[in-house]
Amino acid sequence: MAQLLVTGGAGFIGSNFVHHVVDHSDHHVTVVDKLTYAGNRASLAGLPESRVSFVHGDIADVALMDRLVESADAVVHYAAESHNDNSLHDPHPFLQTNLVGTFVLLEAARKHGTRFHHISTDEVYGDLALDDPGRFTETTPYNPSSPYSATKAGSDLLVRAWIRSFGVAATLSNCSNNYGPFQHVEKFIPRQITNVLQGIRPKLYGSGHNVRDWIHAEDHSSAVLTILERGRIGETYLIGADGEKDNRTVVEMILTLMGQPGDAYDHVTDRAGHDLRYAIDSTKLRNELGWRPRYRDFERGLAATIDWYRAQRNWWLPAKEPTERLYARLGQ
Repeated sequence: MAQLLVTGGAGFIGSNFVHHVVDHSDHHVTVVDKLTYAGNRASLAGLPESRVSFVHGDIADVALMDRLVESADAVVHYAAESHNDNSLHDPHPFLQTNLVGTFVLLEAARKHGTRFHHISTDEVYGDLALDDPGRFTETTPYNPSSPYSATKAGSDLLVRAWIRSFGVAATLSNCSNNYGPFQHVEKFIPRQITNVLQGIRPKLYGSGHNVRDWIHAEDHSSAVLTILERGRIGETYLIGADGEKDNRTVVEMILTLMGQPGDAYDHVTDRAGHDLRYAIDSTKLRNELGWRPRYRDFERGLAATIDWYRAQRNWWLPAKEPTERLYARLGQ
């Protein structure tokens, strides 16, 4: 049994990881989360207190992180500002959390000799052309296109520098777009699902031809635990489940699965600098560590996600109205 410190563990992919650790290991987890709008204690409800403890705090708080990291065998660093639209509106929180917060954690890990795993995104690589047969690999050059992806790229480079310069025992992973339970309604899939549940027509940026490589949060969690336990120190692993779908297909699939006409959605003005296509090649992770995704059928995973949001109205409803008010002001 290990003592894991999970930053951002009340957020979407962080909370899914905490649930996965409880279900598939004997590790104890301490969650530290700032509980911004995207963090929700309810996402950790029902987990045993003997296995999971919670600390309300900021990863940029040097004294707090020093104390928490000293008590941990490993840090799994999920905490991040992660919404592209928000980063275009106000980049400052992204620099503070994604860069300064990661620096503070790395310094604590260096001081205490603590194992460190850094969670990142495929968006650091920029985008691919829609007709490009290639996919991102661990050697793809960085080419971020938004304040969000630029700060995540910066945090990745900090981790690599602390590995090389100071010998921090770290690994990194860059993952494709997650979907599943506990995702904030500002994000693409839960926004469309909750719109339909409220009788609102889904919204699609531009033509809807932008492609994302979708992975269920449960599969992301299993990959991260695999890397934490068996990954080679200093290595980066890309996590993907071969789930490429364009946004139009996803919206139409949601509508069809929810018993609505497939064309019952509206087009809105495209996002500034909207990346065209992401695609992950996870060969290294699969070959080296033997990892395989469970949700290989995107439609099945999407149906399960719809069922979750349908059953968990009390979880997402408080955030829905303020989110839609913001989008309305932006014309989206």
